[in-house]
Amino acid sequence: MSRPLVIHCDGPQPWDHAQHGGSTAGTELHFARLDALRSKLDEYLAMLDPVEAARADRFRQEHDRERFILGHGFMRETIAARVDEEPALIRFARGAFGKPYIEGRTLRFNFSDTKDAVLIGISNGDELGVDLETLSRTVDHEAVSGHYFTQEEDSAIRTAPDGKRRFLELWTRKEAVLKASGVGIMDDLRALRVDANLNHTTISHEAFVQFAAESYHVRTWHIGDEHIASLAMSGPLPEVIRIGA
Repeated sequence: MSRPLVIHCDGPQPWDHAQHGGSTAGTELHFARLDALRSKLDEYLAMLDPVEAARADRFRQEHDRERFILGHGFMRETIAARVDEEPALIRFARGAFGKPYIEGRTLRFNFSDTKDAVLIGISNGDELGVDLETLSRTVDHEAVSGHYFTQEEDSAIRTAPDGKRRFLELWTRKEAVLKASGVGIMDDLRALRVDANLNHTTISHEAFVQFAAESYHVRTWHIGDEHIASLAMSGPLPEVIRIGA
């Protein structure tokens, strides 16, 4: 079983005019460096529910455990400001592939972290997915791009002035689309083309066919010199409020 999927892409854009206060409506992206959150580690740990606390305890490396706690605490803090609830009292349900949501609310949200930062997407509108990467990530983009990208994307990576940056721009777009669908993981990322402004593709992954929307709109940002973020939504992108940098 297969079906068509359309992916609209724009950017990358600079992460400029970032605002420093939240709202109660609209679509927001919240970016924070882990260094700026580290003083809240104990506070954030106390916010986690039993499922999150158990996941945190399974990390063998302390820096991985810390990143998990800081990221998920920041997510709870961000969502709490939108729903007027205490962060520790928020109870998440989880979809078939583990994506959290809050039962009985139209709020949509998603989380991504990299080794030194975290990104939260939140909206009252269409389903969304976000992905964040850092250019300090170790990746041999030329060696692996053929495994994850279409021929056109692979060519764009190899001919770009900064191939690694282009690799991560396209990577975050694909990850954001998969996360917006709720599936999160797909065997063959080459099934998604995201290098052009308008991309027509055919998908056949069983779960993705079932849960993906008919189309996605994706936007990519450069956050300073080191970070790349993408947002995917199942409807046209509204104005996106960007908080933190």
